[in-house]
Amino acid sequence: MSGDGPVSFDLSGKVAVVTGGSRGMGKEMIKAFAQCGADVVIASRKFDACAMLAKEVEASTGQRALPVECHVGYWDQCNGLAETVYEEFGQCDVLVNNAGMSPLYDSVADISESLYDKVLDVNLKGPFRLMALFGDRMSKTEAGGSIINVSSVAAVRPTPNEATYGAAKAGLNALTLSLAREYGPKVRVNCIMPGPFLTDIAKAWDLEDFAKRAEETIALQRGGEPDEVVGAALYFASDLSSYTTGSILKIDGGAVYPAS
Repeated sequence: MSGDGPVSFDLSGKVAVVTGGSRGMGKEMIKAFAQCGADVVIASRKFDACAMLAKEVEASTGQRALPVECHVGYWDQCNGLAETVYEEFGQCDVLVNNAGMSPLYDSVADISESLYDKVLDVNLKGPFRLMALFGDRMSKTEAGGSIINVSSVAAVRPTPNEATYGAAKAGLNALTLSLAREYGPKVRVNCIMPGPFLTDIAKAWDLEDFAKRAEETIALQRGGEPDEVVGAALYFASDLSSYTTGSILKIDGGAVYPAS
């Protein structure tokens, strides 16, 4: 970007795709991208939720919002998402790999092969496939593009309850670094690494206990709200990050994690 113009998160004329885009942090990113001028593609397993958000976004911003049913754990559905985006828009400028899952289990020994595969498929295989599909096409255009992965602090400080999830997110961090080199200089690949955010996943938490621990272990003494991911997402999506790639940005309120 040039230093002559005003500083702006302007995304006019761009198309942004967000997986896991119908709720939580994905929903907030969709709304922010549209407010900054982008047409958006809302992808998740639940089409009705995507369609409902699409209507809301179109009504409030005037931007086009396309709902697409997609389970990123399946290779063929990732292929289908890419084809739909390029058939409908002819381009993709921003891809956000936000879809994820971290199911509970009683013990590591109780993790079944199917559960292990499901966690790795959604959190690692799907993002890899989408980065390959979209990154390859972005790299062949003059405009290039931006890929934003959503990892987790579990990638670097996993608890026993996040064994497979943490492993998958560590892999996503590694892919961020690898594919930043693969698709440069046209495509920037970066990663947001959230700490505890009060999204739908927090419904399974003991929130009273979490609040007490937050006061002792998090500098900001609370969990993050879904819309607090927006600043990082807009930075990576816009030209303001034109010289930033292969970066992993931790957003965790200043949490202190025990030494591993």
